[in-house]
Amino acid sequence: MLNETLIAVVDDDQLYRESMQKLVTSMGYTVESFPSAADFLASGALPLTGCLIADVHMPGMSGVQLHKHLVDSGYAIPTILVTAYPDEVIRDRALKDGVACYLAKPVDDHHLEQCLHWALQPGTSTGDNS
Repeated sequence: MLNETLIAVVDDDQLYRESMQKLVTSMGYTVESFPSAADFLASGALPLTGCLIADVHMPGMSGVQLHKHLVDSGYAIPTILVTAYPDEVIRDRALKDGVACYLAKPVDDHHLEQCLHWALQPGTSTGDNS
């Protein structure tokens, strides 16, 4: 059964972005992927996005900056940040700023699925989901 909720994947690493898109699609979600925050913001997908999965470290606008930009612009899109370089300071700040989950690459499939399910629950507030 296909979930009509759009999950946007933003990651500058093409292979990782494609594998994440396949993984999330295999979980039953509709997925669009983008190579940069700017591409995502310029797309028509922004108002349709139910959850965002973004890389922490990207050229231009980072995943953390993208989340902040969305919040400042009035978009309450649950955001899952992923990173190959986990940093407790960035993690703590991101969770404090309302990020739904902060996950280290390679992402555990089951943990990602739990984060997606949790992030898409109506009225969900953020918590310590790393």
